[in-house]
Amino acid sequence: MAEARPLRVALIAGEPSGDALGASLMRALRRETDDAVVFSGIGGAQMIGQGMQSRFPIVDLAVMGLVEVLPRIRLLRRRIDETARFLLADPPDIAVTIDSPGFTRRVAQKLAGRSFPLVHYVAPTVWAWRPGRARRLARLYDHLLAILPFEPPYFEVVGLPTTYVGHPAVETIAAIRRTEAAAVEDGRGFRVRHDIPADRQILAVLPGSRQGEVRRLLPVFDAVLRLLKGAGLNLHLVIPTVETVAETVHSAAADLPFPALVVEQSAERYAAMLTADAALAASGTATLELGLAGVPTVLAYRVNALTAAIVRRLLRTPYAGLVNILSGREVMPEFLQENCRAERIAPALLPLLTDAAARRAQTDVCAAITLQLGGGEDLPPSVRAARAVLAAAARRLPAPAKG
Repeated sequence: MAEARPLRVALIAGEPSGDALGASLMRALRRETDDAVVFSGIGGAQMIGQGMQSRFPIVDLAVMGLVEVLPRIRLLRRRIDETARFLLADPPDIAVTIDSPGFTRRVAQKLAGRSFPLVHYVAPTVWAWRPGRARRLARLYDHLLAILPFEPPYFEVVGLPTTYVGHPAVETIAAIRRTEAAAVEDGRGFRVRHDIPADRQILAVLPGSRQGEVRRLLPVFDAVLRLLKGAGLNLHLVIPTVETVAETVHSAAADLPFPALVVEQSAERYAAMLTADAALAASGTATLELGLAGVPTVLAYRVNALTAAIVRRLLRTPYAGLVNILSGREVMPEFLQENCRAERIAPALLPLLTDAAARRAQTDVCAAITLQLGGGEDLPPSVRAARAVLAAAARRLPAPAKG
């Protein structure tokens, strides 16, 4: 009897957070299928490390903002067309697009007549802005994987089957926490590995994963750090970063007012978070990861003024950070747009480095959010996501009509 061929899975990620999700999903799919799976698609260093050859660099897609995207529109259109052509020319058994809705939705729109199920991983934030996206997504996809517990009803009501799988950061941070605890026990913890003096507090600085974010936020963060130095703090900076902005971050780190360590490798980035006493971060996925790691955090963000004006008209939530959205109050201080100024940020960050009660006020809330996002479940999010993908792959689509 002929041996069954491996399942062919195409994965499409458009930015570093999606790359991390894709890599975790690939590992889980291998375990769930006894390695009877092959991958193709687009991803970054982590997915490439899991054995996928990306069809083009993920850095081509790492752009955010309604105005910021304009200079790269021709490249993005070319990459959208190229991705759709590759999926239609060599159809997989199933395709999974990961986050990056501006890119992945446009790819999905070009897949008319496809012969394979199409799954999207990470629900668009229709609860925060542009709720009409739920109905449009239902016309494009066969299944949706949601990472927040309240999201499925927004999509199921418009006919899109949705599975809540849990937030991937819960799984990642729990695994790194175990590894780092063992390393500390053996005298090889993050501080020791990187020769950080025991008398220095560690401040994690995360200026973003896109060039536009980093260019706007690093000067503000530098000014914040100079105010903290003037207040007498003795800090060592750790800057977890990703491939899309690593060169820019390395270049800027040498001019910061405290000693700075830039870390790129995925596990070491999370170890840096777990070791940090506090954090200053760009609003985004990283602020939730910091919350789950138990790091008191101040978040900041600034985009093009026109982009900000448009988004403010569409936004349906009073907060930018997921920790604040999930808790319904400003647990992590937010400094956005015109408030993204060093003289406002520094006084909010200082107590998180000097006041135990201020630190605990954040970490207690974040501990509850960890349970809310799947921290108490038997199966990790990646396994639940892999099983949902395999179930969707088993539901073959009818053959497209011949024209």
